Amino acid sequence: MTMRSLFVTPLYEASLAGEKGFDTFIDDLHDACIAIAEDDDAGQAWAYNKGYLGYTSYASLNDLAQRDSLFDDLKRKLDKHALAFAKELRFDLAGGKLVMDSYWINILEPGGQHTSHIHPHSVISGTVYITIPPGASALKLEDPRLAMMMAAPTREADAPEGLQPFVYVQPAPGTVLMWESWLRHEVTPNRADEQRISVSFNYAWR
Repeated sequence: MTMRSLFVTPLYEASLAGEKGFDTFIDDLHDACIAIAEDDDAGQAWAYNKGYLGYTSYASLNDLAQRDSLFDDLKRKLDKHALAFAKELRFDLAGGKLVMDSYWINILEPGGQHTSHIHPHSVISGTVYITIPPGASALKLEDPRLAMMMAAPTREADAPEGLQPFVYVQPAPGTVLMWESWLRHEVTPNRADEQRISVSFNYAWR
């Protein structure tokens, strides 16, 4: 009898933490995220109107790199990881390339969460984590087959990670996670006593 694993759902995981000057870089990014959030009245209003317990620049800003060069530095770091991930995925870009066409700040207050969603019109999506206090939210990833399992029984509690319906990934400051944009994911409630801060992004094929 032979078992073969087909149609794998890849998750790319890396870290900026080993890079020279990381501690200063991540602390400065934290301060930059807070400063931009405090000045972004439109983003604060959007979060309030949507009942989002925290702040996101997703619907209000598209010029982070112009506001602070740290975000341009961050983009260059993430571009290298996106290229590495694309090679592992064996993408045939047919003369094109993957381009980060959006990135945004996320600040979750204690108790805040981000419900399940995907990122349409993108190829690769992901998040880099800036501030992760003890008890901060995990990233919850959903098996893309789940909606088609219909009458299937539940999995055993000790089933391998690749057979679980949901996988929880607990990041640390500097963690970089990337996945194909069709993968449904969510941020579980922030049980920390402090803010959880991250920067999310999308890459498109151009």
